[in-house]
Amino acid sequence: MNLKAMYEKRNALIQKMNGIVEAAVNETRAMTESEENEYNSAKAEIEKLDRTIAAAEEERGIRMPKSGKNTEEEQRAMDEERAFRNYIVEKAGGTVEHRAGEQNLGIGENGAIVPVTIASRIIKTVKEISPIFARATHYSEKGTLKVPVWGKANGTHEITVAYSDEFKALTADSGQFTSVDLTGYLFGALTLIGRSLINSATFDIVGFIVSEMAQKFAEFIEKECLVGTDGKMTGALSTTTVEKAKAAAAITADELITLQSKVPSAYQKDAYWTIHPETFALVKKLKDLNGQYILQHDLTSEFPYRLLGKPVALSDNMPKAEASAKAVLYGDMSGLSINVRESVSLQLLVEKYADMHAVGLIGWAEMDSKVTDHQKLAVLQMGA
Repeated sequence: MNLKAMYEKRNALIQKMNGIVEAAVNETRAMTESEENEYNSAKAEIEKLDRTIAAAEEERGIRMPKSGKNTEEEQRAMDEERAFRNYIVEKAGGTVEHRAGEQNLGIGENGAIVPVTIASRIIKTVKEISPIFARATHYSEKGTLKVPVWGKANGTHEITVAYSDEFKALTADSGQFTSVDLTGYLFGALTLIGRSLINSATFDIVGFIVSEMAQKFAEFIEKECLVGTDGKMTGALSTTTVEKAKAAAAITADELITLQSKVPSAYQKDAYWTIHPETFALVKKLKDLNGQYILQHDLTSEFPYRLLGKPVALSDNMPKAEASAKAVLYGDMSGLSINVRESVSLQLLVEKYADMHAVGLIGWAEMDSKVTDHQKLAVLQMGA
């Protein structure tokens, strides 16, 4: 269940309602019948979403397998979460009630190792936050991973199919396999949690840790998957399929149509757009020959807008529409491969931040990314 998408859909409806009211106020008039219908329809949809979200949140708290008993995996996750919460609260000076036979956390030099089940929730949340990371092709190899890439031999030869006659020899031709190497680059994040919050009886410490750390990792991973860093991870914008815009700070509908056509039809099914919010404002104003906006609302999916029939994702990590910038990314993100050499591992730092009345949570991960299928991805590069 993607609650994040439901919240985004709800926010989009609120923006729509605000836009309708604002237009009427700015023009000093009453809402038209059509505007009233749109407003009331959006309001009714929000009320339905609120009920669904409330039910989903409640269901999360009471979710049980059909048998009415926890599975071994679920029980272990519950035990680890309780032990983790107890450890944090005790170190923050609070008191907890221990159950007979419950497990304890492994203790390192400066604190406890966070259970794998909680660390796994963080990487799962990262995928929910960042569609780029979630939709890429994932590997998990400790050494150097060589991803085979099919291409033309010597840049010209390719396997070809042609008509022939009986007893006539076929002309031999071939392609070749090359490879893209994926290694791993280490990166980390640190979150400080105030002891006062930890001691609060109503504060969900585990939920806070998962959401805060996931947000930090998601922002970093999304940037690397899109833009990359020289000598480190390589982003999707490094694709060799490039369409050049004429202007340095303006985009035309024709340029977007051409960009979309650069991705073969076989890869269009899961393709979508990724742009910066400021670029989105430019695209939102584009119209077709009939004066209709080419950007349309879509309240039925995780992406609230569609452009030329495909979903639109917004990211602050995308370059803005400025001179020579690669401002629009289109395609199927499975063309980007990610090697997760080490998934997110966490450790609590109990004593290090005692003078700040806080507990530290440090997370590490090791990954690499490269474009392994340039046909699936295309970028629009702004003019000089």
